[in-house]
Amino acid sequence: MSKQCKLILALDLPDKESALDMLKKLQGSLEWVKIGLQMYLKYGADFVRQVGEMGFKVFLDLKLYDIPNTVASAVKSLEGLPVSMLTIHTSGGAEMMKAALNAAKETNKEMQILGVTVLTSFDEDSMRATGFDRTLSEQVLKLAKLAEESGLSGLVCSPLEIELLRKNLKSEMDLITPGIRPAGSDSNEQKRIMTPSLAAKTGSSYIVVGRPILKAENPAEAAKAIIKELKDAK
Repeated sequence: MSKQCKLILALDLPDKESALDMLKKLQGSLEWVKIGLQMYLKYGADFVRQVGEMGFKVFLDLKLYDIPNTVASAVKSLEGLPVSMLTIHTSGGAEMMKAALNAAKETNKEMQILGVTVLTSFDEDSMRATGFDRTLSEQVLKLAKLAEESGLSGLVCSPLEIELLRKNLKSEMDLITPGIRPAGSDSNEQKRIMTPSLAAKTGSSYIVVGRPILKAENPAEAAKAIIKELKDAK
């Protein structure tokens, strides 16, 4: 992989005030911020604008999943917002993914639609419990190929599936990987995890990191250390 792997901060904090205070500490230290469902539902479009106005690129992680027309309308509702990436569930099917892409082209050509394959909280047991006969890896690859055929240029996946996808996808899709923990960090609820340098070496395009930065004594230094680790990965 010749493309430099980049860091995305998962802004998973309880309220807007603490989030904005954190971002002030991180201005100039990182480029990308992920706004999740909780913060978006609580504070809406104005919060997205505030983050964008602070100079950060916004990854809006809503994981949209509905009938094609509803998802397309949801994408169009983001018109005018500084959203560079938006997530949808690949399990919504080809028609839904194409509808999301077309809506983005109409309203925000700069916004990349990312497909979520299987959540990083899933393992083989939880997959079987939901009724899937395929293994976790088989399900990820099935959905990834469907996303590729539907025209998506990026996927969200576990770092443990990067190599699988790089070997089996025809296109050089962006792979955005949560479940990244610097050595010694708590894995929390995510079950399929990896260190930043290993994710970069394996072929991740972007890594998503939250608590190791948010809980650090010096968040800016923690972010810079991870970025350096990504740059040094060979």
